[in-house]
Amino acid sequence: MKNLLFSILFLGFFANSQTFNQNYANVSNLVSQTNINSYLQEFEDLGVKTTGSTANNNAYTWLKNKYLSFGYSENDITKDNFIYNGQTTSNLILTKQGTKYPNIYIIICGHYDTITGKGTNDNGSGVSVILEVARLLKNINTEYSIKFINFSGEEQGLLGSAHYVSNVVNATNPKMNIRLVLNIDEVGGIKGQTNDTVTCERDESSNPSANNAASNTFTQQLMNCVTLYSTLKTNLSYAYASDYMPFQANGEIITGLFEYNETPYAHTENDTYSNLDPVYIYNIAKATVGAVQHFAVVAQTLDTCTPKDIVMSFRFYPNPAKDHLQLEFLNSKTQRFTFTITDFEGKTLSKTENQTRIDISSLAKGIYLGTFKVDDQVITKKIMVE
Repeated sequence: MKNLLFSILFLGFFANSQTFNQNYANVSNLVSQTNINSYLQEFEDLGVKTTGSTANNNAYTWLKNKYLSFGYSENDITKDNFIYNGQTTSNLILTKQGTKYPNIYIIICGHYDTITGKGTNDNGSGVSVILEVARLLKNINTEYSIKFINFSGEEQGLLGSAHYVSNVVNATNPKMNIRLVLNIDEVGGIKGQTNDTVTCERDESSNPSANNAASNTFTQQLMNCVTLYSTLKTNLSYAYASDYMPFQANGEIITGLFEYNETPYAHTENDTYSNLDPVYIYNIAKATVGAVQHFAVVAQTLDTCTPKDIVMSFRFYPNPAKDHLQLEFLNSKTQRFTFTITDFEGKTLSKTENQTRIDISSLAKGIYLGTFKVDDQVITKKIMVE
């Protein structure tokens, strides 16, 4: 947590703005207020998560189990241990591999340790946003790899992030290639206030200053994503005193999100669910889902492998559809295949074999994924149900 010394209010769009992407919006709109509320309350119930304490280690296990429940595997999660006051604590790193640039990473991070109080805003709010982004992007192919990192030891002086940069980023051979670090720290707002603006943070440090221009460009893009994929306004400020700073000192490009209405309850026993604004966190999660899709570059075709002759000949119609889908294979006499319809959380809603007319009358209006598979060939396309 940190105090903001100044800010400049920015409304609207920018010279370097991106255009609205309906596919990104479709995923952002799947952010669940119920999930956000549950994450916050469960985080609070874990108690005071001082670095290295039993509650801190229990929070690590809670986070890991959340990621596993989203469909990630044990192999996707790594544990970066370090010692604080003679006690072991751990950073949790979840890696989602990119399809085009698997060795270049977007890092979305925030700390999960707390001090004095249960820290539901500082930083259960950031934890909740990261969890929801990881959940929604589980089955979305991105060109760049994504690392979702939950740091410990932030409140004692950025210990976890500093350890990770020193012992993982710089110890990788060759050194880990990081495209951008997006840090989310204390985004809960204040209950009863109008929480309609989020602060976006850029690197303005002079030591080093080489990446300041790139940080500014990415932060402008972040601000634009906020306005494109949420109802929030944006406020531009500078980065300091949170887990992106060891990356900044290492010469990486950073940006961040922080609440505009700064809570008076951080680092106290009153940093609780009852004193923050869960709807504000929901809107920040929507903005972040859109931004991470933009930064990691969602594969436009959603292909899960390189299409060959048969899958290239596959199509379905109508789209948008209401009651049924008709499958068609141009220039092919395919007889044995499967067609699976899933939601963006990966839940299977329909699976058929060798049927060319698919009943979708039971599906609610929305966006789904249709996956056609024949032998080892797979292609996934979006289905719009109206």
